[in-house]
Amino acid sequence: MIPLQKKPFNFNITEKFTVAEDTSYLADIAAMHSKLYKKIKLEVLEKMIDDLSDSSSNTSSKQTDTLQKYLQKKISSAYKRDITSVLQSPGGAEQFVSDEYCKAFASCFDPHTEFFPLTEKENFESELGNEHFRFGFTIKEDDAGGVIINGLEPGSPAFKCGLLNKGDKFKTLQWEGQSAIDVSDATAASLIEIVSQSNHNRLIITVVKEDGTLRTVTLMKEQKAADDDTKVKSFVLKGANTFGYISLPAFYSNWEDENTGDNGCANDVAKEILKLKKENIQGLILDLRYNGGGSLQEAVEMAGIFIDAGPVMQIQQRSAEKIFTLKDVNRGTVYDGPLIILVNGYSASASEVLAGTLQDYNRALIVGSATYGKATGQVVLPLDSSINSESDTRNIKADNYLKVTDSKLFRVNGTSAQFSGVTPDIILPDLLQADPNREADEPFALQPSTIDANKYYKPYSPLQITTLQSEAKHEADTMKYFTYVKDYIHQYKLINTSEDLPLSFKEMWALEKADSLPVKPGFNYASTYNVANNDYDKQQLTTITDSNDINTAFINYLSHDAYIKICIDMLSLMAK
Repeated sequence: MIPLQKKPFNFNITEKFTVAEDTSYLADIAAMHSKLYKKIKLEVLEKMIDDLSDSSSNTSSKQTDTLQKYLQKKISSAYKRDITSVLQSPGGAEQFVSDEYCKAFASCFDPHTEFFPLTEKENFESELGNEHFRFGFTIKEDDAGGVIINGLEPGSPAFKCGLLNKGDKFKTLQWEGQSAIDVSDATAASLIEIVSQSNHNRLIITVVKEDGTLRTVTLMKEQKAADDDTKVKSFVLKGANTFGYISLPAFYSNWEDENTGDNGCANDVAKEILKLKKENIQGLILDLRYNGGGSLQEAVEMAGIFIDAGPVMQIQQRSAEKIFTLKDVNRGTVYDGPLIILVNGYSASASEVLAGTLQDYNRALIVGSATYGKATGQVVLPLDSSINSESDTRNIKADNYLKVTDSKLFRVNGTSAQFSGVTPDIILPDLLQADPNREADEPFALQPSTIDANKYYKPYSPLQITTLQSEAKHEADTMKYFTYVKDYIHQYKLINTSEDLPLSFKEMWALEKADSLPVKPGFNYASTYNVANNDYDKQQLTTITDSNDINTAFINYLSHDAYIKICIDMLSLMAK
């Protein structure tokens, strides 16, 4: 094997990493060694150019050589560490290959059928919320390397900050007053070690969103609180009119006691609406961007906040011909004013149920980009030959498990969000369009089907969609942020077509400079609307000082959000 850590790469020779090498099956050990060598060389080269491009001053050849040696050792060590972790894992390489085969086999049925061994759940899924002090996110190792957020604990600092979501990839961690630590290629175990170093200091976390943008948040661990009133975050948006804003990063439920019916996100959203109604809001924005779903029952309960009693969604089980309907059984509404649901390409599952239902009832204006397109349900089964379709599998323990798709979800009008997602009434350009990763992009995604509309489904009067679409298009066409998004999408698609990549510094530098993406412009909408806390939260913030940093960051974020600006203007028209 080539001693990749010791022998310096020669970036002056003409050499390429071809698409064929990267995507085809390698026939022998020599070809595998060659591919590994080129992959590491390419990573080192790209990282060098990124670092040198960010440098504000001229860099000497000696500094460049030092940087190359450092990166080559670091990246080679990361590969070596991954290989060692496989060889030293329970069952060794043989078990690893067996598990990977089972995963690949399961993935060929549909994108959500998955095989996972018990050891993987224990080793690669780590919860940081069970300790007395916690940030409140769960993590798992990303297949592409590094660590991503796997979930957010409702009411925790990570949840309440409103800027983190499932799928975000950790880039750096920095304890306040210390140097930033690059964790872009870290393991789950090493990341846990870092965040466990203190319970009382602030941690600055930078993540990469699934659209490639960066977000930096400052969090401080909290002790688990008995008061659940602050799980969901709401704000008042004041301009010519007064509107409410609620952020919901995920649908959650009190799984341990579902019979109480008062600890899920629907109940918490209802509490925030009551706070906002005291502010005399004239419209409401419910932000479901990046919300990957969760409890379907909570989505049904939440629909009931905005519509009178009636059907919300339809389910078709694999083992049953009859269509089962989930309904809102409570008469009346909590909020009946102008409503906007804000979505994007990572709004999925329960988010799509809620958005689709309120769209079908003409109850809300859906704004953003097409949602993810997942309208199927799954069940996790232990791989145990002694069970059958009638078995109660909840308490059966096994070495391996299979998550299998067993149902389809349908809207009350008989259509499905499967594959194509929920299409917004007002479509806005989105950075996610540059490199889409939706259900339709999965190789084995199930095609949508239709059933009859529910006969008890009675929509409200139609919204003035045409007028709102015309106004939104005119505004988006004149806002520099959306011009930037369109330019970014166009340029990104031009430079990210499959092509052979040069492994020489001169060629890659020229390629990077020629392929530079547009720079995000600065913008602030504080002159057109003001973001403030509701009166209840203002009182709470005077007693919980550690929440002020999170609150300030969220207010700043909303003040610079072009999509919120469009939503406010649409609500102004709807409120007339």
